[in-house]
Amino acid sequence: MEAMKFLSTPKLEEVPGLVHGFGLRVPGPRAAARDAARAAFREKGEVFFLRQVHGCAVARPPWTEAPDADASFTDRAGQLLAIETADCLPVLIVDPSNRRVAAAHAGWRGTVAKVVQSAVRALVDAGSDPSKLVAAMGPSIGPCCYEVGEEVEAAIGPTGARFFTKGRSGRKHLDVAAANLAQLEELGITSARTASLDQCTKCREDLFFSYRRDGANAGRMISVVGFSQPSS
Repeated sequence: MEAMKFLSTPKLEEVPGLVHGFGLRVPGPRAAARDAARAAFREKGEVFFLRQVHGCAVARPPWTEAPDADASFTDRAGQLLAIETADCLPVLIVDPSNRRVAAAHAGWRGTVAKVVQSAVRALVDAGSDPSKLVAAMGPSIGPCCYEVGEEVEAAIGPTGARFFTKGRSGRKHLDVAAANLAQLEELGITSARTASLDQCTKCREDLFFSYRRDGANAGRMISVVGFSQPSS
């Protein structure tokens, strides 16, 4: 099994006890990628995966069978949350003071459903102050490549017009990261407390899988966040 490599962001690296990473592509089936992610964080805790369905449900570990959800949160050290993507946007949200974390999977459908806001609200309901949360957005398909149809523009609505640009073909391109950043800001997480890796998964075939580029057989990258379990 090939070891999984991860990208990180200084904004989350500054949080004591937090472990996180945005995984790069590894060869093999999705099950092998999950095993590689588990191996990478074995000493830090247990990695919990979701059965992602492009919605806005939020699950809380532990579980033995992955629930149908596109976000998760926890306040327990050693419970590490995983998101799988291949163009969609992984968003990791951290409450450094209360040692809570959430993770969300936001494609265009999840963006319409405001899944990142559901994740934030789960933290707030547990006692977190949104103005003190920190968020990081990982690699996703960029506005350079994310050509969408009229149904996507209609679903996002007129207030989201600023997230679209016209491509060379005349069709609209969506900036899914900007749309989710705006949703975080609506709940009090300012852009100063948000980091973005700003790398396009379709452009960077050397680093990432892309459903748009690779088709239905595309693998998945895995993003992970959580507070490390105490050392034995």
